[in-house]
Amino acid sequence: MTADDGFFFGLGAFETIAIEHGVPQFLSWHLERLQEAAQFLGLPFTSKEIRDEIEKTLAAQAPFEGRMALKVTVTPENLLCVCRRNLYQEQDYRRGFRTVYSHVIRNETSPLTYHKTLNYGDCILEKRKAKQAGFDEPIFQNSKGALAEGATSNLFFLKEGTIVAPPLSCGMLPGIIRRYLYETYPVTEQVITPDDIADFDEMFLTNSLLGIMPVQQLEQHRFSSIDQGLELAHQFFSSNHNV
Repeated sequence: MTADDGFFFGLGAFETIAIEHGVPQFLSWHLERLQEAAQFLGLPFTSKEIRDEIEKTLAAQAPFEGRMALKVTVTPENLLCVCRRNLYQEQDYRRGFRTVYSHVIRNETSPLTYHKTLNYGDCILEKRKAKQAGFDEPIFQNSKGALAEGATSNLFFLKEGTIVAPPLSCGMLPGIIRRYLYETYPVTEQVITPDDIADFDEMFLTNSLLGIMPVQQLEQHRFSSIDQGLELAHQFFSSNHNV
């Protein structure tokens, strides 16, 4: 690895891709988002170069056992692909996540918020802090007090069967599974504050490794159910995502 502006200043981008039975999920969407971040940061790599490196890495990993995760990182002078286990288990979904508000503010005015870059310190440190306190995911609010996103996830709520989500302008990475939900189901957008949480029946989180994860609790509020979130998760894992 070459020490460059990615190493010194975080001017790099990455994607974390779920590998199911040796097949990368939503690969074209991940490459599209990574290419947008690369163009934003002025990185030289093309989608073809990245895809070729992914194929080489996957070929070296075969045969695959269980669920895997592929991390692809690009900086001005580096293109790295690394595989590891996807550690989320069935019991995580049946239990549902416990979430907690972070005291760190998500900056909805920063263009870095909307790209998956190496400026990821807030997310990692707050995730570790939440884990130490017995929670699964910290939830960020923006500078106006509206809910934005989790440290590694997008937020969704359910009210009388309707899927509700904060708009992108609240400050978040436009997630791959967020895109899947928007293209598969009707989604109502709403600016959501902590005062609104009791109005919702359920909450769930999404990211590429979680898929769709029901939430049982946000701070002291326990949601009345995780049933519809579990059904959405079942539908998600039952369908083909080799796009």
